[in-house]
Amino acid sequence: MKFSRQKSNLAEPGLSAHNSNTASRWMLVTGIICVAAALRAPFTSVGPLLEMIRDDLGLSNTMAGAITTLPLLAFALLSPFAPQLARKVGLANILMLAMLTLSMGILVRSASGTVTLFAGTAMIGLSIAVCNVLLPGLIKGKFPHRIGLMTGIYTVSMNICAAAASGISVPLATHSGLGWRGTLALWFIVSALATLLWIPQMKSLSPSSTGAVRSSAVRVWRSPLAWQVTLFMGLQSLLYYVLIAWFSVILGERGMSSSRAGWILSLMQLAQLPFTFFVPLWAGRMKNQRLLVVITSILFIIGILGVWLGSTELMAVWAVCIGTGGGFAFGLAMMFFSLRTRTTQEASELSGMAQSAGYLLAAMGPALFGLLHDATNSWNTPLALLAAASVLLFAAGMGAGRDRYVGDRK
Repeated sequence: MKFSRQKSNLAEPGLSAHNSNTASRWMLVTGIICVAAALRAPFTSVGPLLEMIRDDLGLSNTMAGAITTLPLLAFALLSPFAPQLARKVGLANILMLAMLTLSMGILVRSASGTVTLFAGTAMIGLSIAVCNVLLPGLIKGKFPHRIGLMTGIYTVSMNICAAAASGISVPLATHSGLGWRGTLALWFIVSALATLLWIPQMKSLSPSSTGAVRSSAVRVWRSPLAWQVTLFMGLQSLLYYVLIAWFSVILGERGMSSSRAGWILSLMQLAQLPFTFFVPLWAGRMKNQRLLVVITSILFIIGILGVWLGSTELMAVWAVCIGTGGGFAFGLAMMFFSLRTRTTQEASELSGMAQSAGYLLAAMGPALFGLLHDATNSWNTPLALLAAASVLLFAAGMGAGRDRYVGDRK
């Protein structure tokens, strides 16, 4: 395992020929942080309020479940096309359009009834999909010597706000008098701030400075390495969303109180936060990332086997293992988009490919997990499937973690 020498000062001269001004660089960093913060909270704030939304609007359980599934489907459907939109419209322009759509979607979702709820949710999903795909490419283009640091800042900003949104939604809705509509509408403030901070980038992020409008000679959909990255992204998304959806239910059926089950689920999510920051830093300094892949898979396997076969008294330990493994996996997935490509456009195309398949798997995972439980009347088969997915994650990661690029022939 080899490490390259890197300084930590974001303002080091030479990072980009078009980004030599320190103030502009820090404005871009601030813009990326704010955009990242706005990309998860509008989504994760819905889950805790789902029962309240269902009862208020008289929705069926199927319709209520579609509120959380719809954004994931939007991620899957639009992600492959985001790089093409960036080439035609311009990277800064399409990101600004996405942020405006996100802000409008948040307001539309909270406006009145069922139609606006789903219309706003679709707008939110489509706009987040564009930003999800293009921001890793932007980081590669503007911070080529600080990819690990900036990816860490980007991922931890997303996950901190995601965790905060999950935790404060119910108290805000029930104790402040805002209700579910007012609580969901509050995230307009974050998205509007991110949009305002993106305005200065409309001029500074010229096509020549990002490379986003150049067509790539590499066809990522034909690259075996790109498919390994895609499988890694998809499997880690599957593991995350299945466990978020069903972990508390499993614990409840094991005899655990709902309050303790909720605490352990929160512990699982908190455990991943530091590693979504540090893993990209470590990955960026390594010649290859296979050691991190090994650690990721071991953590997932230990945690899942612990939930399946281990002691209920040690459930907090298994939750920390799963959460830490999730932090490793997500940080690695985000870094692979940059580390396995040579240009900004290639990074965006690989990101679009991997996130499309990844979120499609994520959308199907919770339903398949529940279906297996209903068919077998047991959690054994579903948890065995998750353990098998962790082994497949290892296999895909060992390929994706090699020191290669998607355009390499060997």
